[in-house]
Amino acid sequence: MELLDPAVKRVWTIKGLLGWGILLPVTATVDVILFFLDNSSFLPGLWTGILFVTCLLWVLIIPKLRYRYWRYELRDEDLYAIRGIWNRVQTIVPLRRIQHLDVEQDLIEGNFDIARLVVHTAGTRSTDVVVPGLPYDEAVRLRDTVRDFISQYMD
Repeated sequence: MELLDPAVKRVWTIKGLLGWGILLPVTATVDVILFFLDNSSFLPGLWTGILFVTCLLWVLIIPKLRYRYWRYELRDEDLYAIRGIWNRVQTIVPLRRIQHLDVEQDLIEGNFDIARLVVHTAGTRSTDVVVPGLPYDEAVRLRDTVRDFISQYMD
């Protein structure tokens, strides 16, 4: 089974910091307001402190665990992926069920030259399968390999 690019850990850390960076000032503001409105406030800054510790744990540990438990493999007739820290999810995508493929890259991923392969399948539920953290060239190669398989299957 293939590993993701190790740079994805840094990408997930940065995205986590950006997400938590929005929530922390809001919590700090609420703590300050509560402190001034209620002079008997127990431990000013408690909620901000709890959230800050949670944020640190989240951005330092979760990306490493996500990376550790993410694997994928392109087999003869399907794409197989395993992911999940607490709940392990095994996904098998038959290549002949694929409708179309995307190689996506946001601004942060672009700076690390990694991308996501998005596989759109036929069906009504869980129709998109995303393989994150691929080197850009590998994502393009996987897309082209699957496209070639689909073209041969359709002929």
